[in-house]
Amino acid sequence: MHPGRERAAATFRKQREENTTIRRPFKTDAPVKDGPRSNREIRIPKVQLIAADGQNMGIVPTDQALRMAEEAGLDLVEISPNAEPPVCKILDLGKLKYANQKKAAEARKKQKIVEVKEIKMRPNIDTHDYEVKMKAMGRFFDEGDKVKVTLKFRGREMAHQELGMKLLQQVKADTLEIAKVEAEPKLEGRQMMMVLAPK
Repeated sequence: MHPGRERAAATFRKQREENTTIRRPFKTDAPVKDGPRSNREIRIPKVQLIAADGQNMGIVPTDQALRMAEEAGLDLVEISPNAEPPVCKILDLGKLKYANQKKAAEARKKQKIVEVKEIKMRPNIDTHDYEVKMKAMGRFFDEGDKVKVTLKFRGREMAHQELGMKLLQQVKADTLEIAKVEAEPKLEGRQMMMVLAPK
């Protein structure tokens, strides 16, 4: 081959290698595994070992701990990774994952989204209507919701705001055992409101 061509071919090959190096995508990190490290994922030389029966076995070489777990037909699971050396326990990983999922599901169930329910009243509400509204309010508090009590004033009723205030004070007194006032009664435009939250 002609020396000039050979040089050109070598340069071309070198450029191609460089280009392929540049084009090669960088390696992404391994996917993050949820839950504790277990069995062969534990790569440290020694661990603080807790046996399946809860007995503290002290500091043990990791391969010995793995053998003990295998013999028991269980897994070696890292339960305290930040300890020095990390604490590992011989247990059934499947059962542990199931228990953790159950715990998480229970926690989700207990997490209630608090809603604000509205109860509308008139300043001159009659006794029966008042009782019906109070029953509904009690139900909302039992369900863990907050209640916004709104009083609407019409026409000349605006001249008698003290009636509205008296009514809201009555509501406050009647719910004293089961609720606390979160926002004191206040007038906004032609309506007066108060927010109550369950105790």
